[in-house]
Amino acid sequence: MSDQPFTKENLDQYLKELAKEFRKRNGKSFPAEIILIGGASVLINYGFREMTYDMDAIINAASSMKDSINYVGDKYNLPNGWMNDDFMRTDSYTPKIAAFSRYYRTYSGVVTFRTISGEYLIAMKLKSGREYKYDRSDVIGILWEHEKRGEPLTLSRIRQAVTDLYGSYDVLTDDVKLFIEHALEDGDYERMYNIVRRAEAENKENLLEYQEKKPGVINPDNVSAIIAALRRRER
Repeated sequence: MSDQPFTKENLDQYLKELAKEFRKRNGKSFPAEIILIGGASVLINYGFREMTYDMDAIINAASSMKDSINYVGDKYNLPNGWMNDDFMRTDSYTPKIAAFSRYYRTYSGVVTFRTISGEYLIAMKLKSGREYKYDRSDVIGILWEHEKRGEPLTLSRIRQAVTDLYGSYDVLTDDVKLFIEHALEDGDYERMYNIVRRAEAENKENLLEYQEKKPGVINPDNVSAIIAALRRRER
């Protein structure tokens, strides 16, 4: 997680610099592939978000890629781990992601960058389903942009994408299923996007306050229950 936002413009600058440094260290005979996921993929493929604080990736490269990442971080005053593969230790990761990724760009002739988009990015966001990050608003934003492009995404395509990546649509929680099915049925994505973004911001603020009062209590297993309890308290 970065302390400063990545934008479409500086993201490409960092990727280009990363490839340049990797080639300097390894020559042109050692190609690498990096699949950008999450916020970076949203930023590259869609226009409803102007920035992201995430640079999660699946990195297939020689070990010197880590040194190259650190070099770029030092050069541009980015935090340690500004690009990392921590995502691969979450429930949203599956090795099948690579098969459904899309080519983005190749820099310095050695590092190829790929992204996730469309129903597959939605599938990953639904699998994560966090109510205090941008997962759910990103889902609505992606639906919204595809609708404006005249390329609407259907429930059947999303169900198939979840199945392709995770084996079954039933890996999603009932709450998440209701969320995506209601969103598609409603169809007023602009209104829903604003509502969901506000809710995510409120949930994050509430969790931060709770964490200050009760440090160490929140964990991935209880965060949803805590969010629900904090909501009830506000009513």
